[in-house]
Amino acid sequence: MLTRIDHIGIACFDLDATVDFYRTTYGFEVFHTEVNEEQGVREAMLKINETSDGGASYLQLLQPVREDSTVAKWLAKNGEGVHHIAFGTADVDADAAAIRDKGVRVLYDQPRTGSMGSRITFLHPKDCHGVLTELVTSAERRHDDQG
Repeated sequence: MLTRIDHIGIACFDLDATVDFYRTTYGFEVFHTEVNEEQGVREAMLKINETSDGGASYLQLLQPVREDSTVAKWLAKNGEGVHHIAFGTADVDADAAAIRDKGVRVLYDQPRTGSMGSRITFLHPKDCHGVLTELVTSAERRHDDQG
């Protein structure tokens, strides 16, 4: 069962400048940064609030580190802005399977590692009214021994 908005992903050309904007304009501070080589992005997670299920909601700022990354291609076509929305779940595998059974294309056969050790998968935007949608089980909520 989807429990919260985990994060909203925002694609940007300059991560440092974008972080500075969110810090000075809204007072949001960086909670976590990393480079995800598999996805070809450098990212910053800005924590917005805690949630009732023990998770949190974030803004995820994404700067491509390779021209062939999905985010780089998206930026070239669309420019900076909202890239995706992510919903938190206690069990990404079960929820992805249930959503697949409803006819929505799930982009990964098996969830992959996402930010902060989470498990993630994406749903095809053409099946979600034009919105790239991510499902996330945070590392603290994972059921396996990997996190």
